[in-house]
Amino acid sequence: MFEKLKRILIGKPLPNEAEKTEKYGVLWGLPILSSDAISSVAYAGQEILYVLLPTIGFLAFKEISVVTAAIIILLFILMLSYRQTIENYPNGGGAFIVAKDNLGVLAGIVAGAALSVDYILTVAVSISSGVDQIVTALEFLKPYKIALCLFLVLFLMIGNLRGIRESSRIFGIPAYAFMFSILALIIGGYIKLKTGYVPPEPKINYSPHPVTLVLLLKAFASGCTALTGIEAVSNAVPNFKDPATKHAKTVLLLLSLIILVLFGGTTLLATHYHIVPTEGAMLVLMAQEIFGKSIMYYIVAATTFIILVFAANTAFSGFPMLVAVMAKEEFVPRQLSMKGDKLSYSNGIIILALVSALLIVAFNGNVTALIGLYAVGVFISFTLSQSGMFVRWLKNKGSHWHIKAFINGFGALTTFVVVIIIAITKFKEGAWIVVLLIPLLVFAMIKVKLHYIAVADQLRVTPEDKELLDVEHNIYRNRVIVPIESLNKASIRALRFAKTISDNVIAFNVSINEEQAKKLQERYKILNCSIPLVIRYSPYRKILEPLLEYIKSEEYNYQKGDMITVIIPKFTVQRWWQKILHNHTWLFIEKELLKHKHIVVSVMPLQLKDDDVVLKKKNKPLWKILEED
Repeated sequence: MFEKLKRILIGKPLPNEAEKTEKYGVLWGLPILSSDAISSVAYAGQEILYVLLPTIGFLAFKEISVVTAAIIILLFILMLSYRQTIENYPNGGGAFIVAKDNLGVLAGIVAGAALSVDYILTVAVSISSGVDQIVTALEFLKPYKIALCLFLVLFLMIGNLRGIRESSRIFGIPAYAFMFSILALIIGGYIKLKTGYVPPEPKINYSPHPVTLVLLLKAFASGCTALTGIEAVSNAVPNFKDPATKHAKTVLLLLSLIILVLFGGTTLLATHYHIVPTEGAMLVLMAQEIFGKSIMYYIVAATTFIILVFAANTAFSGFPMLVAVMAKEEFVPRQLSMKGDKLSYSNGIIILALVSALLIVAFNGNVTALIGLYAVGVFISFTLSQSGMFVRWLKNKGSHWHIKAFINGFGALTTFVVVIIIAITKFKEGAWIVVLLIPLLVFAMIKVKLHYIAVADQLRVTPEDKELLDVEHNIYRNRVIVPIESLNKASIRALRFAKTISDNVIAFNVSINEEQAKKLQERYKILNCSIPLVIRYSPYRKILEPLLEYIKSEEYNYQKGDMITVIIPKFTVQRWWQKILHNHTWLFIEKELLKHKHIVVSVMPLQLKDDDVVLKKKNKPLWKILEED
């Protein structure tokens, strides 16, 4: 039942060879990876006015231009900086890899944690803001706001589980529709002003205060949400068709130009039309004043709603790729580096959906409350990424390194100042949660990495370990298969036990790529073991099916009456949280194999020591262990 539902929602699985066809070019990469930044047009301007209007009244419509200009300057600094990141780090990972390579492990972990928090908040903010837009236009939906938000998170999750190519088609067209509708809004708004239209003056309740630097900085901090999503292109370079770096740099340039036109145009338009966002969503109110309740009004409202929802798709593209890179580096559970049926990082997609849904419920879909948490994480990652690139140029130099170092150094300094501004001005509004959460995530990631180091130390096979297989025993009509994922002490222990119960033993491996199979063959030869190794390639990343097909094959020559014992190697860890960090594929294999009456399943455990005991034997500081691994 579950498998049928899965096939209906996600579709048929794709083989590994289809990965090249799942990448996108500029046409579809632009809307998918820029929708977060482009969607900020819908709320960045109104967040600036939220800060300015209650304090300085009509002067807000003048000062919003100053704040917008500062944000656009910062946008182009980031664009130039991240173009260099794309060129030098084409394998993805963005700020995490850049900071780790150039500033050290701790800086990399902080960047990864900060960016992960930002992606989760991107989903929560975008969807909550999108639903705000639509309930402004259709008030009867207000009681169902949270239910709509959760439905849309589920919709995005399923859409992305269907694979990169399908999701780019699903979510790409609405992004282009939004761009054209807002461009039409800007052009229509200025044409209406030029033909003599005088916007009505709204009633604004405010407490008269002078325009201070602190006030402008607070407004600037709110408007900087327009820059979230810029880093997504550098994180997802491997998702582009070849030449990937060229396509990614083109998308980043186009993205910056689009934000310049749309964000700059709508905020300037707000100064003429005196839009007060406390009465509803700014773009929807602006469309009503320019177009009335005509078809264009509903097009703007609909496309704004859709782009805000689909803006979360940038996170669904960037977050799984980021955590997959971090999983390969063993700072988060390894399962997050595994690709699903449609060659997407499905575990990362599901986790992103679950955590963002919890945030929406916890904050009751309040955009202003969530925005306070929003920009801190992304600007921390901006700062670390640009600092890492700056250090890289100082170390490696190369052609025009002075100019490149200046761009990245100035970018690092600018974004660091913005981090301080946001942390101070938004601290009471919720930024304190992120300031607390990031160190906790960093601590958790370090514990995960140290655990994997301790496990690897205990499972590592040495030349002396081949003696463990030297066991002779006579047996009766019992054939043994030992499925091994890799060659380690747990699999050696299982093979040793197999020799005690049968002379007919086979080590069986399922490989999802040729490189993995080749490495295992080379390592297995070193053991000089009498047990043959059989490797089966699984293009659809299935584990159980190749094993069953092998048992039924002529090569295995199963005879009626033979009993087959499948011995599953397994290692056990000491603490409950460590269990989450390892695959439990053996449970699924055991459950399915026990459905066959001629197959016996045995689990061969290897009890690992506590991480602290193993790491203490190294007699080195923890940071040294992290750096050397």
